[in-house]
Amino acid sequence: MPSILVKRLPHAEGLPLPQRMSTHASGCDVAAAVERDIVIPPAGRALIPTGLILEIPQGYEVQVRPRSGLAVKNGVTVLNTPGTIDADYRGEVKVILVNLGAESFTVKRGDRVAQLVPAAVASDIDFKESDDVSTTGRGAGGFGHTGK
Repeated sequence: MPSILVKRLPHAEGLPLPQRMSTHASGCDVAAAVERDIVIPPAGRALIPTGLILEIPQGYEVQVRPRSGLAVKNGVTVLNTPGTIDADYRGEVKVILVNLGAESFTVKRGDRVAQLVPAAVASDIDFKESDDVSTTGRGAGGFGHTGK
C-alpha cells in the first residue's frame, strides 16, 4: 500500500493530519491552519492554508473536494472542485473556499474545511490528433441530453 508523506509546517503544529472520519470514507478531512479567524462574506472567497506539504507517490494525485456538511449547512464549498494536487507539487496545500450562503462564514483554526481524496491517475495516456473518432449511441449529446 503506497503512503503519502506529510510535512507539517510550523503554523499547523497541534492540528491533526488528514484523516478519514468513518471506516469506509474515501476522503480524508483536512483542517484549517489559520492563525486568526477568517471571515468569508456572502459571495466572498478565501485561500485557507492547511500547513501541510504532501509527497504523493508517482502515479497518484490528491483531489481537494468540498465537505457536504459545510455546503448544506452554510453554503460553503471548494471553488475549484475538485482541485488537484499533483505528485510533483511540493508547496503547501491550500483550499479555496467560497461562501455561496446568505450569511458570513467564519473559518477558525482546526475547522475541517475540505476533504482530500487520493486517486490513481492514468499516466500512460497520450492525446493524439485524428481526423476521425468512433461513433456511439450517445454521440455528441451533452448537457441535459437524457432529458432529466
